[in-house]
This record gives sequence, structure tokens and C-alpha cells, in this order.
Amino acid sequence: MPSTEPRPLSVAVDIGGTFTDITLQDSETGRAWTAKTPSTPHDPSEGFLNGVRLVLETAGEQAVRIGRVLHGTTIATNLILENKGAATALVTTQGFRHVLEIGRQDIPRRANLHAWVKPQRPVPPARVFEVTERVAADGSVLLPLDEASVLRAAEACREAGVAAVAVCLLHAFTAPAHERRVAAMLRAALPGIAVTASVDVLPVVREYERSLAAILNAQVMPAVATYVQRLEERLAEDAIAAPLLLMKSNGGVAGAASIRRAPAVTALSGPAAGVVGARAMAEAAGVPKILTVDIGGTSADICLMQGGAINLTQRGSVGDWPLPLPMLDMVTIGAGGGSIARVTAEGALAVGPESAGANPGPACYGRGGQRATVTDAHVVLGHLPTALLGGRMQLDAAAAEAVVMREVAAPLNLSLHEAARGILAVVDSNMVGALRVVSVERGHDPRDFALVPFGGAGPLHGCALAAMLGIDRVLVPPAPGVLCAQGLLSADLRAEFSRSVRPDQADLATIEAGFAALEAEAEAWFAEEGVAPAARATARVVLMRYAGQGGELPVPWRGATAAADFAAAHRALYGFDLPQGRAEIVTLRLEAVGALPPPALPTLPAGRGASPYATQPVHFEGGTAEAALYDRAALGQGDVLRGPAILTQLDATTLVPPGWEATVLPAGAILLRRC
Repeated sequence: MPSTEPRPLSVAVDIGGTFTDITLQDSETGRAWTAKTPSTPHDPSEGFLNGVRLVLETAGEQAVRIGRVLHGTTIATNLILENKGAATALVTTQGFRHVLEIGRQDIPRRANLHAWVKPQRPVPPARVFEVTERVAADGSVLLPLDEASVLRAAEACREAGVAAVAVCLLHAFTAPAHERRVAAMLRAALPGIAVTASVDVLPVVREYERSLAAILNAQVMPAVATYVQRLEERLAEDAIAAPLLLMKSNGGVAGAASIRRAPAVTALSGPAAGVVGARAMAEAAGVPKILTVDIGGTSADICLMQGGAINLTQRGSVGDWPLPLPMLDMVTIGAGGGSIARVTAEGALAVGPESAGANPGPACYGRGGQRATVTDAHVVLGHLPTALLGGRMQLDAAAAEAVVMREVAAPLNLSLHEAARGILAVVDSNMVGALRVVSVERGHDPRDFALVPFGGAGPLHGCALAAMLGIDRVLVPPAPGVLCAQGLLSADLRAEFSRSVRPDQADLATIEAGFAALEAEAEAWFAEEGVAPAARATARVVLMRYAGQGGELPVPWRGATAAADFAAAHRALYGFDLPQGRAEIVTLRLEAVGALPPPALPTLPAGRGASPYATQPVHFEGGTAEAALYDRAALGQGDVLRGPAILTQLDATTLVPPGWEATVLPAGAILLRRC
């Protein structure tokens, strides 16, 4: 018999490379509890349940009162980045087996033109199989599907021993019948093998990108499906009967069934949740323009927002591969607390992208780490307290000093503190470069924005990054180390439905018919996710370009004003438009949102004046100074303090350098200003 126990609790879990972050919130009271626990790379679901049990214990709550479980996962991301997905085959149209090998003519942004080597493709030519069929760009059938060739492809897949198959036929986005039939035949002939049709993942133009999207989706499907199933089983074992919702790259969540079909949409799951959380926090603080930098153990994820709008892009990538699924427009680099510092053969200091990860982690964690990391540099300089995680993790300062001296200071003939400052200077410079990509290189002056640093290491770097960019405001969230988990609580159900159209046939009737078909798909999705009619919303978007351009810009569809709207978007991004150019519509996109109840926003009680609980020496570039240590939980709204200071809390540490002043805002965020 179903339980009648009220279930007002929502639990959000974000699994990172080093720590798993958890937030539990009571929708009736608005009260929230947070927890951090080490990640378990061998089985992420173990760390997931460890964290849920820990936060329930902290709150004194029962599992049966949980009514919603939200999750940000890096399973798909890591499989793609590390090329550890399932062995996959590609089935394509006869004559097109080398689309992957040809790829595109461009090289990575910072690669050497003469030394760059094209990376090995996710599916080698030996596992690309052709079927006899041909559809024209207008959808007409030039060559009927030869089903005997499909059976031969199925046998070749079986002999190759693959665990997944991607199907991408020429012009399937215009006429998908052949591709759907091929996928159905392969599923019947290859039981137990994951089969992905490109039209179910990315039904838009560009064969290379569409092939990659189908392949990457197929590669991660077995592992993600197994992981989601294991999570659901473990939740049930812990008497948690709530639905499992997973964060997608677009900043929304979706049910487990949707994620099993298209796991590639979770490629930026964790970072997307952090951006959603930063938006909610900035809105509560009344700050409309923000640059976010999420610094974890392995990477730094950077995004720009203004007016509360989170921009989506279909020109994103994961590692070496373009993945043009709608995702948040952000830049990711290998820079985090676990980033390893080393002296190159040329005698230069480099930091990252290699990371010490969760095991063994930085040397100061006392788990046997023997490489100098960014976190070790912070310990050497006195930026961190003697223990983390509320006292549960003691830091080994002697180990940090030894490894920084051995790995960096001695080889470069520097003092211990000079070496530590050098490590931080290099990693900060790397992050500033990425911050400039999303701001200066896109026509925005970073000085017009507030910097929002979060993640376990973000508030340690916030003021230094802001100073390098000329920014005079830094907004630190109430719980910066678990903001990705808290962002999950602010997310709505979200999905995008796309289809390409021929630019020369994109008249009003064709566009309206295309959007009507996409709206029917959205209605089916709303029904599957159980979204009430009153909570449903859709927005029409067209991707446009000037004739001859290789990329499109998204423009809200308002009918007759589309060309003018596109010209304005083009001017904003590139600084010019082409009055004589022919603007054309390439793709229709319908954005569907199912609103979920927003989390309650707490208000801090009035402060009684900031009072430090201790002091410790901190080694700044200008010399050593005694920094006051404050327990952030003891601060109230209106409290003001000046650097040098260190704010400690369970999930992160905030460094306030000399020359900066911190003010506690009503909703719990701290505004740092240069004074």
C-alpha cells in the first residue's frame, strides 16, 4: 500500500571529480542542509548514496520524506573525454563511410598549425558499415533501402563484437523513414546491443556533427543506462521512492527514461547546474550581469549571463569532439584545486590540465599524493584553515610544503612561497584567458559584470581573478562549494526539439508546419514527464545565417521581424551586419519548459557584527600578514569585514585579500568590493 507520509524534501546530488556535493531542502520551511563527501570513482552511485545518507543524518530527517531526487552527473562527460565508452559501430549510407575521417578543415583554437595531429576518431573505419539507400536533400528517395544490406551490416557489427551501434544516413533529418527502419532492423538482429538513430538525437544538417552526436550517444548509452538503473535500485533499497531527475547540458532536468534514450544530453550536466544556481543567487542579490567561474578539483567552467538569461549554443564541444546539442554557452579548461604543477623540459612552470583527482588527491590531503597541486600551494601560503569539511579532513601542511619545494621551488631555484605564488599565478592566468573568451571576445566588457566564483576552490581565487580583469565586485554564494547541487533545486524540466529546413524552401507555411510538428513532439514529452498543462511553456527559435556563412545564430521567432532580429544579433556578436546579405533560416528549434516549484529563498537574521574566532599568518605578495578567520555560519545580514580575512564553512573557503571589503547580503551571499 502506498505511503501517505508527506514528502516535502528535495535532495540534490552533484558528483564531481574529487567531492560529491549534496543539498537537502524542506519545501515547507525553506530550510536547507548541505554535505560534502569524497567521490567514489570506482562506483559513483556509492558516493551518491553516502552523501544522501550523510545529509539526512545531518538534518535528522527520514528517507521516506524525500519527494524529489535531482542529480548532476559527469558519467557521460568522462566517458567521452577519456574515450572509455562502449565499442561502437557506425552504419551509414553507401559511399559515405569516410565522413568521420574527413571531419572538418579547422584545427583546435590553440593548436600549432604545423604540429597538430588529427585525433583518432571515436569509431575507426573498420567499424563503419554501409547500407544501400539514398535520400535527396529535399526528402525524395533516390535509391530505395536495400534491407539485405542492413542484415549484412548487422552481421558485420556482430562479428566486430561491438556493444553499441549508431545509425546516421544521408539527409535523414529531412526524411527519416530509412534511418528509422535501419535502426529497427538492427535492434531486432542485435538483441542487447544499444542502437542510436541520429534523428532521435540531432535531426539537423551537417553529416559530420550529426554522425558524431549519434556515435557519442551510442558510446555512453550502456554505461549511463546501467548507472541510472543502479541508482534507482539503491534509492529504492534506502526507502526513497521519489522520481529521479537528471540535469542536462541545457540547464534543465529530465526523467530517467529520457536520459536513457539520449544520455549525450548530460555531457555538461554538473557545470550546467552550477550556472542555474548562480543565476538564482544573483537574482536574489539584485545583480543582473554576472561572470561565473566554477572551480572544482579538476576543471574550471566559465559562463556569462545578463538579464537572467542563460544562453544556449549548438556549437559546443566535449573534448576533441563537436557536440551540437543545445547546451549552455560556457568554456571549460583544465584548472582546479587538484591541477598538477610541474616544471617542463624547457624550464617553465605549467599547471594542469592533469589533475590529482580524488585519489590520491593533493599531497595535503594525506592520501599519498606526491605531485604539487594548486590546493597544496594554497596550504603553503596559509589560504586554508587547518581542516576542511567541518573538521572531518585534516590538512597536512608539512606534506604540501615538501611537495611544492621538491617539484617546483628547487627545480626553479625559488623560495617555497615564491613557488606557491607562481603556481597560483599560472592557474589564475589560464582562467583569465577563458574568462576573456566568454566576455571580451564576444563584445562584453568584463568590468560591467560581477564575478561569481563557486565550486570548492572558486572563492579562493575570486578576488585575484577579478583584479586581473578590472572587476571590482565579487559575489560569493551562501554555499559556494555545493552550488551545483543547489542549482539542481532551481532547475525546471527542459527539452529542445529541432529540425532543419532547406533555406530556399523556408517560407512561412513551411516554418509554421515545422513548428507544429515540433510542438506535437513537445506535447508527447510533457506527457511522459508528467507536466501539468498549466506548467507547460514553449518558445520558438530559428537558427539563421547569411547565405554562404558556415554557422548560425539563434533568433526568437517572431515571424516578419526575423531578418531584422538576426541582423541585430549579428551586430551584437560580430560588430557588423550585411545590409545587402541574404538572411536565411537553416533550423527550427522549439524550447520546451515544464516549471517545477522553485525553492524557498531564506533570509538571514540581522548580524551582530563580524567577530573572528582566530588568526593565522598568510603569505601575500606584498608580505606576510595576520588574517582574521571568520565562521561564515556566524555572520548575519549587514555584517561587514575587511581583508586580510579567511571565511570558513563546510563546503568552501573564501579568501579576502588586503584592500577588499566583504558585506553579507540578506539572502546569505557575500559581496566583496575593492576598497
